[in-house]
Amino acid sequence: MGRTAAIILAAGKGSRMGSQIHKQYLELKGKPMLYFALKAFESSPIDDIILVTGPGEVDYCQKDIVDAYGFTKVRTIIEGGKERYHSVYEGLKSIVDCESVLIHDGARPCITTKVIEEALAGARTYKACVVGMPVKDTIKVSDDRGYAAITPDRNSLWLIQTPQAFEYQLVWKAYERLLSSESYQTGITDDAMVVETMTQEKVKLIPGDYANIKVTTPEDMEIAKVLLNRIYGNE
Repeated sequence: MGRTAAIILAAGKGSRMGSQIHKQYLELKGKPMLYFALKAFESSPIDDIILVTGPGEVDYCQKDIVDAYGFTKVRTIIEGGKERYHSVYEGLKSIVDCESVLIHDGARPCITTKVIEEALAGARTYKACVVGMPVKDTIKVSDDRGYAAITPDRNSLWLIQTPQAFEYQLVWKAYERLLSSESYQTGITDDAMVVETMTQEKVKLIPGDYANIKVTTPEDMEIAKVLLNRIYGNE
């Protein structure tokens, strides 16, 4: 099997957190939130980790996180771009000799090696896959006045998470096309959407974990603490 890589995105500002510190560096269990995503990928079969940070944060991530905690799989740390898809593209450009790549949000600290392994296997089997979970709640689609307009069948709805996993050449070609014209870039929200719209390749949905939450608000921080205690105990 060829080499595998993970792009971990830590370039967001986290404005909804209401903190002067970017959310991926806020402390959980006495460590920066980003530490836990790196720890899971460090312990997984992934060969190389590319960490994508915000402007001016490369040295901090190198010294205070990667070096401080001894993460040996982080091959490079680079600055991201204006939008999420720009950051992913920068990460993809830095990868050399890779068969499969996983893309993960650094603000999802409760990721486990089990989910990473299953995403990696999915990339090899399906060429493109994302982890997620069936929605538990009824979903309403509103009209432009805020009234409920459509109630889709929740049996067909998934809550999409990361990592999203792909054959490297497939996702690279998709991002190259996306970045070739601004007209392609409207409404892009995740990597699966890039692959779907730029290549017409179908993306397989595979089970993730309801605990694999994205930390966005202060309330999410409290939930993440409980979930991390469940995963790591007193470690």
